[in-house]
Amino acid sequence: MERRDKHNYYLDIATTVLERGTCLRRNYGSIIVKNDEIISTGYTGAPRGRKNCMDLGYCRREQLQVPRGERYELCRSVHSEANAIISAPRRDMIGATLYLAGRDCKTGELVHDATSCAMCKRHIINAGIAKVIVRRDENNYEIFDVEKDWIENDDSLGDKLGY
Repeated sequence: MERRDKHNYYLDIATTVLERGTCLRRNYGSIIVKNDEIISTGYTGAPRGRKNCMDLGYCRREQLQVPRGERYELCRSVHSEANAIISAPRRDMIGATLYLAGRDCKTGELVHDATSCAMCKRHIINAGIAKVIVRRDENNYEIFDVEKDWIENDDSLGDKLGY
């Protein structure tokens, strides 16, 4: 039996974390790792004390037929990346790696084109996280260098649009 590489090991843990998610569309799991130590975990769910979509039995964005990646202000959930960041001290996140995995709730399949939204990218940048590793399938992943990919060469945060 071949030993699992570290990135897939941590992505397997993030995949387990997403099982706690309460979204009816897609659930994500995130873990923040530094020096081979898990700093925190996070999954998709409503803020503490508020009802989740699972509890309510409906998704407002789905009712309104909002396409994926749009109108997140209508969503009840806090994203997994934000929940992981909220649960960790910044000093432990500086230079750390965030692992992200997602699963489609209707099909049960991994989200092969998972990515952090613009707001989560901002949180990740401010937290001082150095890399984000996103699961593409059971054994493959994509590595993002936050400085290079999301600060220097990413127009999605509005920098080059005059915001």
